[in-house]
Amino acid sequence: MALFLCFLFLIVSYAAACDRCVHQSKVAYFSRASALSSGACGYGSMAIGFNSGNLAAAVSSLYKDGAGCGACFQASTRDHTTCLLYICKGTSVIVTDLNRNNQTDFVLSSRAFMAMAKKDRGQELLKEGIVGVEYKRVPCEYKNQNLAVRVEESSKNPNYLAIKLLYQGGQTEVVAIDFAKVGSSNWGFLSRNYGAVWDSDRVPSGGLQFRFVVTAGFDGKTIWARNVLPEDWKPGMTYDSGVQITDIAKEGCSPCDDGIWK
Repeated sequence: MALFLCFLFLIVSYAAACDRCVHQSKVAYFSRASALSSGACGYGSMAIGFNSGNLAAAVSSLYKDGAGCGACFQASTRDHTTCLLYICKGTSVIVTDLNRNNQTDFVLSSRAFMAMAKKDRGQELLKEGIVGVEYKRVPCEYKNQNLAVRVEESSKNPNYLAIKLLYQGGQTEVVAIDFAKVGSSNWGFLSRNYGAVWDSDRVPSGGLQFRFVVTAGFDGKTIWARNVLPEDWKPGMTYDSGVQITDIAKEGCSPCDDGIWK
């Protein structure tokens, strides 16, 4: 098992090693917030309440088959003329969907798109449709907020459990989740069903503990939440894990493709 985890860290960390590098691309926006709330990450209507509605759909290289769900990015314009007209600040977004259009790295909620503009110029910026940006991954910050486990409505106690994680802080990705009955050392594992949703149909009855395999840049570790779900856990409920994830990516990369570090 230890050998497998080391191998897993190496594979995932190679792809994430330059997460904090600044990249150049373009962003567009969704005219309807509901387009992002029904996104591939599976957050549903909950997404509207994330990050004050500053949401993003990310291309597959950032979506990472769902591992990028919940990641935070900072984007700001790289077009000097556009900046003079509209923009003087960046906007922070959280990934809630997959962007299947490779013309831009992100499609933002209109709220996030307008947040890049100077005060009272947001509607004018929307008329641009697509703007050039520089972006980088940044830590997600949930002050005084533990990682939470939301039990999906499709779950059936006992046996079938589907969950998604909320308030995953830091600059991290959860790449594996193990579970066991509280007090037991007989561990099973959840599989990523889609997006941010993990599930298993072999969950024992009783209260459940979890181990989260977390990567941050080239570093990784296991976080043990010892008593998360009560014996009578219910679909649609959210439970406090009792742990926080705040790790920042450690990077050992050479200069990024565009020659910029941050």
